[in-house]
Amino acid sequence: MAITIRQLHPHFFGEVSGVDLRKPLTPQDAHDIEAGMDKYAVLLFRNQDITDEQQLAFALNFGERENARGGTVTKKEDYRLTSGLNDVSNLGKDGKPLPKDHRTHLFNLGNSLWHSDSSFRPIPAKFSLLSARVVNPKGGNTEFADMRAAYDALDDETKAEIEDMICEHSLMYSRGSLGFLDYTDEEKELFKPVLQRLVRTHPVHGRKSLYLSSHAGAIKGMTVPEARLLLRDLTEHATQREFVHVHKWTLHDLVMWDNRQTMHRVRRYDQSQPRDMRRATVAGTEPTVTQQAAE
Repeated sequence: MAITIRQLHPHFFGEVSGVDLRKPLTPQDAHDIEAGMDKYAVLLFRNQDITDEQQLAFALNFGERENARGGTVTKKEDYRLTSGLNDVSNLGKDGKPLPKDHRTHLFNLGNSLWHSDSSFRPIPAKFSLLSARVVNPKGGNTEFADMRAAYDALDDETKAEIEDMICEHSLMYSRGSLGFLDYTDEEKELFKPVLQRLVRTHPVHGRKSLYLSSHAGAIKGMTVPEARLLLRDLTEHATQREFVHVHKWTLHDLVMWDNRQTMHRVRRYDQSQPRDMRRATVAGTEPTVTQQAAE
């Protein structure tokens, strides 16, 4: 059965039919899915009751697995998952929802801010693939914003102004905006700011997009207040309804998105109930800008 993709939003977001992710992809299937990612930026695969191993095997069709080090405050001995997937749940090692005052829970609340996965790394992530294993009964939708369409809608003066801007991204910026300010010396070292372009060009089709994220907290050559106002204005523009698709999760959905072309955020949900989401992350291949000390 051939893969087909149905577009769900005027700008982006496709729903894929004709593939069973429990089975290895053919080279043609992998090619068609990657081409779909280039075009639609986000793809939905429904009814994919997969294991962690199958999810990771699917992700590896599109690049290497990203090293997760430096993306969490959870200590390795407290990890719930050992399969190589990122734990995007609200669960502790015991499988129960984390207490509301738990440090990991407070840190993870930052996922409710608009962001692009791993923009806080010198080489940011390419694709993210999120599998719904337990769906929370209340809330928890994920919203996606098409950063290509958002860039296209800017006026020419703004495009020229921001074309060569370089931003500093850090988990400490995004979490700090929510009042999470307490870090160990080791975490401060891990979360040091990195440099990213504000405007990215896609390596396949050449479309430009805004590269925004709650992790962005400064722009080289600008005062911090001035930079944050510009970043806030651009984010408000990029997350207008016309650029956003809301995904309401059902059990065994797998959603795959291109971090180079989109932002996303999870909406608030009932934290007393379990929500088990597992992410495979495909590593990027090159920095958006040559790294140097961002301090």
